[in-house]
Amino acid sequence: MEELIGEKQPAADGLIKDATIETFAEDVMTASREVPVIVDFWATWCEPCKTLGPMLEKAVGGLGGKVRMVKVDIDKNKMLAQQLRIQSVPTVMAFIAGQPVDGFAGALPESEIKAFLDRVVQVAEQAGLSVGTDAGPSDEEILESAQAAFEAGDLAAAAQSFGQVAQQIAEDTALKARALAGLARCHIAGGNLAEAKQMLDLVPEKFAGEQSVSGVRATLELAETGAGGVDLDTARHAAEAQPDEMGAQYTYAEALIGASQLEPAVDLLLAMIARDRSWNEEAARQKLLTVFEALGAGHPVTRDGRRRLSSILFS
Repeated sequence: MEELIGEKQPAADGLIKDATIETFAEDVMTASREVPVIVDFWATWCEPCKTLGPMLEKAVGGLGGKVRMVKVDIDKNKMLAQQLRIQSVPTVMAFIAGQPVDGFAGALPESEIKAFLDRVVQVAEQAGLSVGTDAGPSDEEILESAQAAFEAGDLAAAAQSFGQVAQQIAEDTALKARALAGLARCHIAGGNLAEAKQMLDLVPEKFAGEQSVSGVRATLELAETGAGGVDLDTARHAAEAQPDEMGAQYTYAEALIGASQLEPAVDLLLAMIARDRSWNEEAARQKLLTVFEALGAGHPVTRDGRRRLSSILFS
């Protein structure tokens, strides 16, 4: 996935464009007969425009083609602004079937922008427009499809879909972080740990705490442990021969993790903690928490393991 490190592609290719008085009829009046068109009237000197514009673009891009957006610089299109009676900027108008149906003036918070766009989509659907049918699935839908493919064992299809989202989102967003984490998980499953680490290194620090990211990072840590561990049978025989040797038990737990036998590994780590929770600077507990992070909070093994861990620690 070297292409992710290079030039970034637009987040909403084809959905957002600049218009002039010469192209307004085609870009707005005609286009709005197929899909709602949001027109953002702005100016370079307008400070609120600098806030509203990017938020509108993000919201429109997130709708996966249900709405298109056209930007009009009023200083370059004064006659058009006069014809539409634009008195201040920013002003946003929604067009459906060639007619303005809604709008607002001034900057709005993201929640109100989303509510505005939802209303526009609803009006378009009531008017019989096939909203967004030609734009393909949204980024969220592609990620859901990628996850389903991963769970079904189709790593190639999952990686392709995760990579598509990661490439087409230019901004550092939670969706892009999820896509990169998904790619990393595919690489881990395929045994490509170096490539997995490269994908995780591309995730912005502000999203490091997201479950989709931290879980994959924990999975990578466990995979790296398993990659350098001893043979499972060898570790098991050593643990059985030395039941009181904590080091042998810990090595066996790591071998189980490396073999993806996480449930027996959790059982063994819990037994070690019950025997001596402070051994080797609480290594067993730290490893156990990494397993929980990799599995996710909702996994049955995590839920049961956390309950048992609490009983041990607070008994």
